Amino acid sequence: MNIQKTFRKSAKVALVLVYLVIIAGAVVRMTGSGMGCPDWPKCFGYYIPPTEIEQLEFKANHEYKEGVVIIKNEALLVASKDFKSGVALDLSNWETYNKHDYAQFNPTHTWVEYINRLIGVLSGIPILLFTILSFWLWRKNKWLTILSIATVFGMAFQAWLGKTVVDSNLAPYKITIHMVMAMVIVAFILYLICAAKSTYKMQLYDVRFKKLLVLALILSLAQIVLGTQVRQYVDEQVKSIGYVKSQWLDTPTIKFYIHRSMSVLVLLLNGWLWYRNRKLNLNYKKINILMLCILAEIATGILMYYFDFPFLSQPAHLVIATIMFGVQFYIILESRHINRSQRTSIVES
Repeated sequence: MNIQKTFRKSAKVALVLVYLVIIAGAVVRMTGSGMGCPDWPKCFGYYIPPTEIEQLEFKANHEYKEGVVIIKNEALLVASKDFKSGVALDLSNWETYNKHDYAQFNPTHTWVEYINRLIGVLSGIPILLFTILSFWLWRKNKWLTILSIATVFGMAFQAWLGKTVVDSNLAPYKITIHMVMAMVIVAFILYLICAAKSTYKMQLYDVRFKKLLVLALILSLAQIVLGTQVRQYVDEQVKSIGYVKSQWLDTPTIKFYIHRSMSVLVLLLNGWLWYRNRKLNLNYKKINILMLCILAEIATGILMYYFDFPFLSQPAHLVIATIMFGVQFYIILESRHINRSQRTSIVES
């Protein structure tokens, strides 16, 4: 078995699953399902969540397991031990869930959030696999092992962040940190995919291109952070005025205007990178994918603002932004891994 080849395939599978988690998370936010499971890591105290409200109501003469949740008087009660209930509710067997006061059940929201968590768990399997394989590659490239282990810890930290997001009833700053950590994990996995390559394309190295690409990456990350905060404002508008989409951005915050204005800068900067790559024949073919992502990102932004948030425009806007970040980061890695003996310094005439 070719360990390095299997390692790289596992990393690619992990990357796809991480992006599926990001897509699922975007759907969670679009549908307002963030509190579909009010506890963590289980859902209402179950590994497989309930489908009907009757499962969360008190039952007489019923065997309850420790940690199982019921809803009573608009509050969550958690079984403090294993017991069989009597005819009436005995509060000595229950503890009030005190991490937040959200006590609603919507089966659609519950299962959307549960599927999001399930994909997150599945994404950990190939990560564990390539981390184990990386130990056989230690002598060849120590960074493969070091960053593989860092990715495992990053996933564990991301899972903990998910718990804190739920416990805080979707605190805005925690959602933002959760999103940024997802980008860090994407960056780790992309580095591993690139570093485990056995051959590299005949690309040229250009200092100005590389430096401005790094700047473009930073701008993209800033846009993702700002976009997450704008989305949080929209969520607050939904709670305040309901699903009157035409009014969600009637009085936006300054962050929205910064986010919108920066999109022009992102387009111009990446457009210049695309032009330079083409003019100097640098051979970074993924720059074409990057430009398509930017155009699609602008298009979904226009749809949301001027056409009242068409269906799927919000999750598409977020997912495209994360793909754009990943493509930019990978192009930087391609540039970095060009053999020094093959690097050509290009001076613009």
